[in-house]
Amino acid sequence: MSTPAVPPGWPGEVRPPGAPDWEATAVAWLLDLCPPDHRRYDVLRKHPVVLARFAAHHVAGAVRATREGLATCRTELRDAVPPEAVAAAVQAWEREGARLVGVERAVGLVEQALRGRRFVARL
Repeated sequence: MSTPAVPPGWPGEVRPPGAPDWEATAVAWLLDLCPPDHRRYDVLRKHPVVLARFAAHHVAGAVRATREGLATCRTELRDAVPPEAVAAAVQAWEREGARLVGVERAVGLVEQALRGRRFVARL
């Protein structure tokens, strides 16, 4: 039996589509991305596609917030902390923004798989 294919950007915490219990790993990973209070909604566990939409919106909001934070941090912090702290904050925003863009892509891939898309290995 061959290993199911996953595209670049697929989260390492989620088994490939078609693998045993892959949806359970997807649900666990998606729940970890959402605020803790989301765990109390049964619909998110019963319908992983709904959970994927919640996670996608949550991560997209974090991406927007990170971009806004990066755009405004120099002016908001310049009178409050030393210049090296402002520079470090800029670097942190940049790293976090890049990480979140990767997470955003991964959520999209998992959602596609939950909706039935199967990925094909490319040579």
